[in-house]
Amino acid sequence: MTRRIIQFGTSRFLQAHVDLFVHQARLAGEEIGPITVVKTTPGQDRAGRVAALKRGVPFPVRIRGIEGGRIVDELFQVASVDQAFDAQHEWAGVVRCFAQDAKIVVSNVGDRGYERFGDDALHDFASTAPPRGFSAKLLALLLARFRQSGEPLLFLPTEPFSGNGRRLAGLVSALAADTGQSAAFRAWLTESAIFADTLVDRIVSESIEPIGAVAEPYALWAIHNVGFDRPFHHPAMRLVENLEMYERLKLHILNLGHTVLADRWMKQRRAADHTVRAILSDREVIALLMDIYEEEILPGFAAQGLASEARRYMNATLERFQNPFLEHRLADIAQNHEAKLKNRVSAFLDWMRQRDPGFAAPRLSALLGA
Repeated sequence: MTRRIIQFGTSRFLQAHVDLFVHQARLAGEEIGPITVVKTTPGQDRAGRVAALKRGVPFPVRIRGIEGGRIVDELFQVASVDQAFDAQHEWAGVVRCFAQDAKIVVSNVGDRGYERFGDDALHDFASTAPPRGFSAKLLALLLARFRQSGEPLLFLPTEPFSGNGRRLAGLVSALAADTGQSAAFRAWLTESAIFADTLVDRIVSESIEPIGAVAEPYALWAIHNVGFDRPFHHPAMRLVENLEMYERLKLHILNLGHTVLADRWMKQRRAADHTVRAILSDREVIALLMDIYEEEILPGFAAQGLASEARRYMNATLERFQNPFLEHRLADIAQNHEAKLKNRVSAFLDWMRQRDPGFAAPRLSALLGA
């Protein structure tokens, strides 16, 4: 049985996360896939990658790092992708696959991929050319599916922000209303297109050319259950009733830890190529990080009833930081530092002080200049 996935995005993250998950599930006997990959943006920047994906041959994903105290270094030949299209030049093929074959939609179109363009509402949605924006492309494809098969469809967006499924559904619904789509289509869209919020967590450190990737052992794909069967089984996939715990753990332990280290890197004016693993060889820096974790972060999570979950995630995070194969540059982490302080540190303190207005976190407060 074929349960085709259509995947919007060609990133190395998708290759080492979704594509690898599906490959592993298929090896375990799951009826899932294969995958059709779609390049959504114009230009030649990913042309070589798409050409390689079109060949439908296995590509390498190497998993390297520390897990459970042991070194992991494994190579997989991922064989879950059998088809690829460039939407700009092969739109008819994308429409045919989406309308007739796809059962699940996955996307990772970047931080700005959900932007709506001014000409999206002016597009002729019966045209044989794709519209500009991603949500407009989805509307055109959903209209084609409504006209042809009308079968339900599950969307699992993996873009890195909270409420990604609800946000994408809202964009498509608003555009359908703005462009005067029929009441029958809009009712079908509400009933048959299921958009789930998801959270993904895996550091994918390098590309392998022309396709393939290097990633850490840790992986999580948490999916908010809004009334559908599990897409497939995989040890790192969680179907959950509430995503907030997973979002908080990632934001306030992994991401906050990165920001603490980047803050020290900037204040100490260390070398431009300094890495997470290198700065953690400094006893004062690791002591500061552990004091923040043990005396401020973990007590905060404990007050929220998440003590054991937070400690497990912290231990896994420390192993990830010490990955001997990962050169994670602090200069990259330090980009948009003020916004990250707000989203990772201020948001944690706000979360704590909603429950305990007197919650003390002197080291985190010092990071904010308070």
